[in-house]
Amino acid sequence: MNIIDFKLYTNTTFVSLKYPNYRLWFIGQIISLVGTWVQITAQGYLMYELTHSMAYLGYMSLASGLPTILLMLYGGVFADRFSRRYLLIITQSVMMILAFILFFLVYFQVVLPWHILMLSVLFGITNSFDVPARQAFVFELVQKKDLSNAIALNSMMFNLGAIIGPAIAGIMYASMGASWCFLVNGLSFLAIILVLFGLKMDSLSKTKDKKPLKGQLAEGMQYCFKNETIRLFILLTLCTGSIGMSFTTLLPAWATDILKGNAVTYGYLNSARGLGSLMGALIVASIGSVTKRYGVLQTATFLFPIFLLLFALHDNLKMALIFMIGMGVGLIIIFNTLNSLIQSLVSDQLRGRVMSVYSVAFFGGMPLGSFLAGIIAEFIGARTTIIISSVICFMVAIAFYVKSKKPFALS
Repeated sequence: MNIIDFKLYTNTTFVSLKYPNYRLWFIGQIISLVGTWVQITAQGYLMYELTHSMAYLGYMSLASGLPTILLMLYGGVFADRFSRRYLLIITQSVMMILAFILFFLVYFQVVLPWHILMLSVLFGITNSFDVPARQAFVFELVQKKDLSNAIALNSMMFNLGAIIGPAIAGIMYASMGASWCFLVNGLSFLAIILVLFGLKMDSLSKTKDKKPLKGQLAEGMQYCFKNETIRLFILLTLCTGSIGMSFTTLLPAWATDILKGNAVTYGYLNSARGLGSLMGALIVASIGSVTKRYGVLQTATFLFPIFLLLFALHDNLKMALIFMIGMGVGLIIIFNTLNSLIQSLVSDQLRGRVMSVYSVAFFGGMPLGSFLAGIIAEFIGARTTIIISSVICFMVAIAFYVKSKKPFALS
């Protein structure tokens, strides 16, 4: 690649960074997401250390996911009715407080499994209002022609956190203890909260639609289910999130029992997936054509279950890390592309509600799948559970390919 080609690639891949508000958002989010991944990694390993139960890992996922299923659709209505920026300030502040509470519980050595489950429920409630606002808020930071790129860069920052955070968590957990991981996460929220206060917005992001809350909710759901393209994309999100992502809840047990490692091993596994996700995000960010993105999406639906199966069949750490990278590439291409395609099809008046339906499929499906995976793994083992998941995901990929051969109005 010569200098001209490299400049063209960077100008295409990072075009959204030309917007000052988005640049601030990008920096604040990276700092906050590193902290988030530090806590995600430490919290999963702490629960397994306290209980030595894969079922409890599933309970923890369900505790955070159940509020998502019940409340996130209403979170989408809130994102369309009120200022998304101020809504995010509130949700991020609440999450910061929850992280500090967990820090104190662990630091003073009084933490019990039910504490983690209860805090997971409170996090899930807060996340139900945070996610739709955060996803729709990106539209206010860039012009519509660069929205797809901004969504891809959002995923890239998420996965930078997924690379750095777990590695920090594994080392910190092993050397200093779990409590400091939660303190780091609590402090990291300050970055994004300060950025949200500092953004220079032209106007508050309120919708002019003053329909009753239930009416707005019904309108968003009807739009999703009547639009054949969006309906197919949401179903693929649900299947991949609930069945494909369920392996993540078994990773603490996999690192300890299969790979004979510890918290550092678990951190490496998550970081490897994050590295693959970053690579996938860069691929999506560099693709401008809707047709090409759709082709890459179809390829990724087959790529992911193949790497998942290979991961389940090997006990070697080096091979496990390689396959985790491959899974990360496949997963992020699927979710990023679906996100950007859905957002390109919906008007801003319905954006929050439509993205809340998408988020319920992802954030609601994943905990339910993780809960079932944890229960099933208690009886048939983690390896067999992951193999079954990979086979089902491959069947879903075939079904999506057959169904998507019908032309859709993607432009």
